[in-house]
Amino acid sequence: MPAGRMVPLAGRDPLWVHEGGDRRRPTLVLLHGLGASAALNWATAFPALEAEFHVIAPDHRGHGRSPAGSDGFSLEGCAEDVVALVDALDVGRFVAVGYSMGGPIAQLVWRYAPNRVDGLVLAATSRDFRGRVRDRLRFQAIPLALAATRLPGSRLVRDLMISMVAPRLAPDLRDWAVSEMRAADARRVLEAAAELGRFTSRDWIGDVDVPTSVIVTMEDQLVPVRRQLKLARSVEGAVATFVDGDHYTVGTTPDAFVPVLLHECARVVASARTEAAPAPAPAYWTYER
Repeated sequence: MPAGRMVPLAGRDPLWVHEGGDRRRPTLVLLHGLGASAALNWATAFPALEAEFHVIAPDHRGHGRSPAGSDGFSLEGCAEDVVALVDALDVGRFVAVGYSMGGPIAQLVWRYAPNRVDGLVLAATSRDFRGRVRDRLRFQAIPLALAATRLPGSRLVRDLMISMVAPRLAPDLRDWAVSEMRAADARRVLEAAAELGRFTSRDWIGDVDVPTSVIVTMEDQLVPVRRQLKLARSVEGAVATFVDGDHYTVGTTPDAFVPVLLHECARVVASARTEAAPAPAPAYWTYER
């Protein structure tokens, strides 16, 4: 990952951002998952992506090194952060690339500023996260954990959270991964989890009118494949691609995931350019009396 820096945003708290690649190329904005940081989520993919694109990867509010802020965590706020960030970096249009929790944020970025989004690449994610009884019970437990962060033992809650969601990386990377997660604000991460439990784009995801790719992680233990496929079917013209990996495949099996991610980013960018191009002039003249 390129070195990160804090970027001031107009009227908002700053964000910690990694940026790389040639700014003359199409821009990708990489949006990471719950409890992670941009570095933790995207380190394995960043070199391949920045070789072909201009790449921006922020830490979401209260995650990684971005300040928690005073207003609490919201997915809508993250979407507004993204638009404020590309404004601050003098970027016009871009492709939003969302992984896990980054998927809803990418969807909301399109809804918030459709005139800025050229396309969507959505991986290991869904249009909602709490349909069945088991899923509802999991998210209903979050308010209890959230309340516990106000108690003296909140560090134990944070450690439990890390043990549950930390990617199963190789031993030589595990200490670094845990340190990245420990940098997050425990309360904001739990607020983010509660936000995911409330999120749904069912009523409007079908309105998405930009090239879209859904990368389905076939062994995903957190987002069922059926939910990922429903997302793909909900967007007219969306392309579903498949990776034989679990929810953490970007970190655990990057050799399988990264080439698919690179291909789909390139496909979405090419499709966006085709749709934006004016119709060619006819090769002949017609005359009507």
